[in-house]
Amino acid sequence: MRRIADRGAVMAGWVGLGMAVTVGVSFLLVIPIEPIVWLLAPLSGLMIGYYANQRSDRRAGPWRRIISNGLYAGAVTAVTFAIFLLAVKALFFYADSGYRNASQGGSITCSTGADCVYRRYLDTDRGSELAAAGVTDAASFTRFYWNQQFQTAGLMLLLCVAGSLVGAVMYGATRPRGTPSARIQPGAT
Repeated sequence: MRRIADRGAVMAGWVGLGMAVTVGVSFLLVIPIEPIVWLLAPLSGLMIGYYANQRSDRRAGPWRRIISNGLYAGAVTAVTFAIFLLAVKALFFYADSGYRNASQGGSITCSTGADCVYRRYLDTDRGSELAAAGVTDAASFTRFYWNQQFQTAGLMLLLCVAGSLVGAVMYGATRPRGTPSARIQPGAT
């Protein structure tokens, strides 16, 4: 047992990567509802932790391998969620030009990037909340904003990996017993 995870778990990690990107695109870009991503991250981890062992056809063997398979696939999924979240946040943070619909008062006068995002937050009556946190200008806002984003990404990562651990334990407790299913040979009837 030199490998960290079985081949099936490695494939499950790729499936988890695709799942995280699909969820991220769906709920961070297409329909931007970030709390849905927070809810789906641990559920995705749960499914991928179970799937990693199912894909590996882990019927027998040590619990540490079952846990390792689930945690590997869960970590790949979790890191993808975190990176995608931070990439989308960076895109919208650094590309904000201050554009606003005319019905909302027209464009904000600001420098592209942190200054525009800071002014948007001030326009939403969050000024007192930001001032209480020590935010007084675009530079302090940038530190505050990215601190919050990294905390969110870290929490999402933790929840996804925890979900994958639960999924692996569920698989281990309910796994089929006996030898792996016989593969049907070509030409066999």
